[in-house]
Amino acid sequence: QAARDGLQYFWVDTCYINKSRDSELTEAINSMFRWYREAAICYVYLADVWTKEQPDPSSKPWEAAFRNSRWFTRGWTLQELLAPPVVEFFSSNGNRLGDKQLLEEQLFQITGIPVLALRGRRPLSDFSFDERVLWARNRNTKREEDLAYSMLGIFDISIPVIYGEEKEKAFRRLTRE
Repeated sequence: QAARDGLQYFWVDTCYINKSRDSELTEAINSMFRWYREAAICYVYLADVWTKEQPDPSSKPWEAAFRNSRWFTRGWTLQELLAPPVVEFFSSNGNRLGDKQLLEEQLFQITGIPVLALRGRRPLSDFSFDERVLWARNRNTKREEDLAYSMLGIFDISIPVIYGEEKEKAFRRLTRE
């Protein structure tokens, strides 16, 4: 898809972050939101949404599966939705479902994130701390602290990544910053 869109380079975060080096992992976690913000396009592959053929934009038989996609329950995908100027969603068989602008009403209904935040038309800092935390309320991460770390860019802060400190301590540090 990147080649079809005329992009010369692409980056896959699950492949290019060295999680075995603490310093590199901390730098990556603190930089991810900026990397997504600077991306031309963020492609979202929804492994649990299948379409029969190239979808007709006016007919959305895949919409129920889209609304229930596991992608919307993962902590790290919150920044993938908010940071990039363009987010395009694809089904498991490679069909484009639409971008975040076309799907903004569904995205609001699924996530509770206001359309102005999804569009990037209002700085995230205009939304209260509590409101931004609510955007992550139905999301999960493998490591409990990652729920706090996945929100660093949403709050425009950097903190050291300390695995083993527990989610509550990580959120306290997030709040203090």
